[in-house]
Amino acid sequence: MIGPNVTLATPMHPLLPEERNIRMREDGSFYNLEYAKPVTIKDNCWLASNVVVCGGVTIGEGCVIGAGSVVTKDIPPYSLAVGNPCRVIRKITEKDHMPDGIEKN
Repeated sequence: MIGPNVTLATPMHPLLPEERNIRMREDGSFYNLEYAKPVTIKDNCWLASNVVVCGGVTIGEGCVIGAGSVVTKDIPPYSLAVGNPCRVIRKITEKDHMPDGIEKN
């Protein structure tokens, strides 16, 4: 589940100004040094509202990422993680299941 305003920020930009300029190859085609790193979100994750996931990050299976978090590093499977930068608060376990008698839609 992905909440509103979630951002997957994959572009990586050079820090040096001279490296940010567009270059021309010998054949006349242009290129620059910007590139993208993949973002991997495994099965059964919940990213709450306004989460930002930076390039090169993997969010493990079954994770919950709290609202407004900025994920800059990998999050292990079945973790509850929040903050800027996003940090694991605790593992999600069987004790976290919905109590009996609560309707599951």
